[in-house]
Order: sequence, then C-alpha cells, then structure tokens
Amino acid sequence: MIGLFEPLVRPLLRMLDAEDAHRLALLALKAPPFVKLIADDPRLAVRAFGLNFPNPVGMAAGFDKHGEVPDALLRLGFGFVEVGTVTPLPQTGNPRPRVFRLPRDQAVINRLGFNSEGADAVLRRIAVRADRGGIIGINIGANKDSSDRIGDYVRLIERFAPVVSYFAVNISSPNTPGLRDLQQGGLLDALLARVMDARARMSRTAGITPVLVKIAPDLTLSELDDVVGAARRHRVDGMIIGNTTVLRPPALRERALAKEAGGLSGPPLFALATRVLAETYVRVEGAFPLIGVGGIDSGARALAKIRAGASLIALYAAFIFHGLRLLPAIKSDLSAELRRRQQGGIDALVGADAAALTAEPWPR
Repeated sequence: MIGLFEPLVRPLLRMLDAEDAHRLALLALKAPPFVKLIADDPRLAVRAFGLNFPNPVGMAAGFDKHGEVPDALLRLGFGFVEVGTVTPLPQTGNPRPRVFRLPRDQAVINRLGFNSEGADAVLRRIAVRADRGGIIGINIGANKDSSDRIGDYVRLIERFAPVVSYFAVNISSPNTPGLRDLQQGGLLDALLARVMDARARMSRTAGITPVLVKIAPDLTLSELDDVVGAARRHRVDGMIIGNTTVLRPPALRERALAKEAGGLSGPPLFALATRVLAETYVRVEGAFPLIGVGGIDSGARALAKIRAGASLIALYAAFIFHGLRLLPAIKSDLSAELRRRQQGGIDALVGADAAALTAEPWPR
C-alpha cells in the first residue's frame, strides 16, 4: 500500500514533526503490500561477509530501530536491512525535539541518543521471523548509563547471534557521550577482542555471524590508520563507513537549523563520507569488504560509493525527501552501468576510483 499511495502521502508527512512522520511511515509499512516485488537483475547480486545479497542497496540503521518492519522492507526490494541501534536495556534517548529536517539541503540532523526498546523486545520480533530468509543485520550499541560499555556489546552478541545475519558494532554515534572514545587505541583493541571472542563462543551453536565495525567520517587519517589496523588485527569481517558527522559544511543553506546539536546526514555528508570510504579501502587492502553510507540520493552517487570502495551501500535520509521510489531507480541505474560497461557484476567496479580519490584535496 505504501508503494501505491506514497507520492500522495509524502507531502503530508513533511508537515508533521519528523519523528511523528517516521512513526506513521512504520505503521504504513505494516499494512499489506499490494505492489508485487520485481526480481532483481542477477548481475546486482553481491557476496560479502560470507552472505549472498540479492542486490547491494540496503536500508541503513536508524529507520527500523526496533525491528518492527524488516520483512516489509525486504519485500520492497532492499538487498538487506539493518535494524537498530539496539541497546541491552530500554532507554528513551534524548529529549524531543531531536530530529530536524534541513529541506533546502535535503539533509537531517538527529540527536536521538540510541532510543531503544531494548534487547528483549527486539529479540522477540527478530526471532519470530528468523526462518523467513533475507539478510537482517543488527546495529548494536551501549546504554548511556552503562558501567561496562564493552560488556554491553558482548551481551548483545550473545543474545542475537542465533537470529541475525550480521552485527554492526556502532562505536561512532555522536549522540551518546563518550561513545566515540571506543574508536581510540587501547579501548578499541579491548572492545574488538571481547566482541570477537563472544562471536567465536557463539559460533559453536549459532554458526559464524559476521561482525562489522561502524566508524565516524570525522576521524583523522591517523585515527583511521589505528582503526583499520585494529580491525585487521582482530579479523573483523567488514566495516561500515560511515555514521553521521558533527561537522557542518560551509555550503549548508539551512544555517539556522544547522546550529542544532547532533549528527548530520544526507547529501552534505556525501563528499566527506566518500573520501573516508576511499581512504579506508586503500588501507584495508582487500582484507574485508566495506559498506558505504552517507549522502546517497541517486544512482550516480550509489555508483560513486561503489567505485570508492563499497561492495554494498546503505541509505536512509534520502528516502525522507525522495520516497521509496528512489530504491528501484538506484538499482536500475546500477544495472544500466553494468550493461554499458559489459560487466557481469558489481565486484568489477568496487574501488575503481579509490586511489585517485585519496589524491584529491580534502573535502570541505
């Protein structure tokens, strides 16, 4: 139903508070799907992290925070869905208002602060659909008031390993004080050691569940060296580049709204996130695949992410402004590019521009 009526409903949703509109969108996705899913071009299939993705376009974390509609999103044609961020215990997050649309920039600022219904509620929903197929990842984070944040990640690995396709270890949200410290030096080593140990223990009964690390686009190159080095030492399965940014590019048009605290997403993030993606790709040296996130709002930008080093891409903010019709448009553009280049799959394009991008001036 959402596919049929979305062009009429979307302008009305924009008149509502951003969180209220989001809630209505989730309710709409729970209605019966009257639009038949068209099979993906087989050339769009991607194998990464030991998983077979029907296409490279995923719904990023933040949309389905509590695991309410992953199957509806898969039916709409996403290659994968990342649920969360989920914390061990329920928490309300930061006070509202905490999500702000920047219409002239087609961007969003959020300071949600890991609002989560908690592991128990999300696990009940995910466990019920575990045999239905499709790739469902879970983005995991620590409770704000936790006395053992690394322990929070370990507990979530232990709880969800039997029912999810992969983990995204979120250490890069700017809205939980001190969380980004986990990207640094000894803390990151300690975190990855315990997380990977928990994954190994759970693999005896649940099989091997891939572990990905989600980083901020605001890292310095020296910090990125350290993060990639730790990820390779601990043999994680992949990285997600990147989360929202605390920076405010000078070209932003909504200057008043840009003063709101929180993480910025959407097209103004594209250049920075794509540059950090390319920098990560050249440092990883093929050790594991990457997911590119940040500012994708067209087939051209999806392709640019892939050529910068992403085997898969994920988006969310663009759907607020362009609607779900953007998804088939991106997949169609990617298929057209593969036909034009007479390539049999996405792998042939991954990282083609990465080295050149790292030689360009740093984006502002």
